[in-house]
Amino acid sequence: MEINSGKELQKIREAKEGSQAAFNYLLNKYWNDVYGYQLKHLKNEYEAEDITIQTFSKAFDKIDTFDENYAFSTWLVAISKNIHIDQLRKKKASIRSETMMQDEERVYNIADETPTIEDKLIKEQHLEQLLADIKQLKPHYQEVINLRFFQEKSYKEIAKSLEEPMNNVKVKLLRAKKLLAEIIESRNS
Repeated sequence: MEINSGKELQKIREAKEGSQAAFNYLLNKYWNDVYGYQLKHLKNEYEAEDITIQTFSKAFDKIDTFDENYAFSTWLVAISKNIHIDQLRKKKASIRSETMMQDEERVYNIADETPTIEDKLIKEQHLEQLLADIKQLKPHYQEVINLRFFQEKSYKEIAKSLEEPMNNVKVKLLRAKKLLAEIIESRNS
């Protein structure tokens, strides 16, 4: 029995080559696994979601280190555990970490501006209805949607505005677009 299916392995390999669509596939496929694990342990939706966002951000940044002999979901959960442990250590020590300039510059070169299915669906909606749909999202998702689509800011500008690493912004935006597309689709069906 294969640890990862053929399709998953293909998407992982595409992600290693920088495919934004493959990242999106992996995010959608494994979001509930990581989020559910963290929610079960933390019993706090906001913290679980924050760690899940950071998990995918780190995983996408380090995807080239993934060993295909192991289950991808196990690798993601291990990353999320480590992030949680690191956060606990930081809270106890009251230490704030800063993103290294070299890593930050490398992240800025990843942007893929190709519109996704969610992007197209969002743009087809009437503005008034779209604003009502956006209001159903959590505030931090509303904020990234607003910055990206209404203020037309780049990932780099959004990261600077939110004072977050760019990979976190990308994951938040992917998740926000997926949730918004689900709201629109449920309303239309």
